Amino acid sequence: MHAVVLAGGYATRLWPITRHRPKMLLPVGDRTVIDHVLDALSADDRIDRIYLSTNRAFAEDFREHVRRRGYDSVELSVEGTTAETEKLGVVGALGELVEREGVEEDLLVVAGDNLFGFDLTEFLDYAAGRGGPVIAAHDVGSRELAKSYGLVDLEGDRVVDFQEKPADPKSTLVSIACYMFPAASLRFEEYLAGDNNPDEPGWFVQWLQSREAVHAFTFEEPWFDIGTPESYLDAVAWKLDGDARVHPDATVENAEIGPNVHVMEGAELRGVSLSESVVFPDATLTDATLQRSIVDDHATVEGTDLSGARVGSYSTIR
Repeated sequence: MHAVVLAGGYATRLWPITRHRPKMLLPVGDRTVIDHVLDALSADDRIDRIYLSTNRAFAEDFREHVRRRGYDSVELSVEGTTAETEKLGVVGALGELVEREGVEEDLLVVAGDNLFGFDLTEFLDYAAGRGGPVIAAHDVGSRELAKSYGLVDLEGDRVVDFQEKPADPKSTLVSIACYMFPAASLRFEEYLAGDNNPDEPGWFVQWLQSREAVHAFTFEEPWFDIGTPESYLDAVAWKLDGDARVHPDATVENAEIGPNVHVMEGAELRGVSLSESVVFPDATLTDATLQRSIVDDHATVEGTDLSGARVGSYSTIR
């Protein structure tokens, strides 16, 4: 089978931190967001080719990352967009990729900005016994949160109803961006030809479910959809599990480093207090207190208290 890792978004909700870098390359523990997905895919012998689907704006960032990490089975598949306003939509991009790469095999589709606690091998084992499309589903425990996802209604493990972003969700079981499509179910061209929504893959699943049997793999392990600063920091906290990760080449003097803090190479911290925050390389923090904040590379924060802040690269706050 083949696999596609979706990494074509521009992550505007995380700007300025993702203004010039893809969010999938944000660090979470000792790896980036996308490494957690690529490592799992690369370890499964059933997957003989992995397409990393991205845009022209971030293609070189991913190409260099794939080379540096040694992902031999990963190939970049680049759509011709350079800005948010040019996006094809996820289904549109998938349809274009299947045609561009000539994909005729079973296809596993995973979002590169999703972190999940279940073993991807278990998902593939489960899908292998169903003989049709399979989605991963998770109970988010909040009807308000469920409004942002595809709502799944099951009989046993079969999907009997699917509503993308319902205004009034009746439950909290939602689809996450992890799908197995047998070759016969790669009906993106047919779907798009019907003038259907090319954006979220949930719209395609909703359309597909009304035409053929779709099953759901439900899991209880943690899941993070990294689209906002809050969800990114939550994922970092999950991975660090209350610890602090301070690079040995960072300078730390008279500082209080609290839980779930990640300080990267070359950062300078003097007289600061940090908790649940991420400090990128070569940032300088002096006489400051930060809670649940992100400070980008080469930024300067001095003599201030910040909570829930995003400090852009080379910015100065005094």
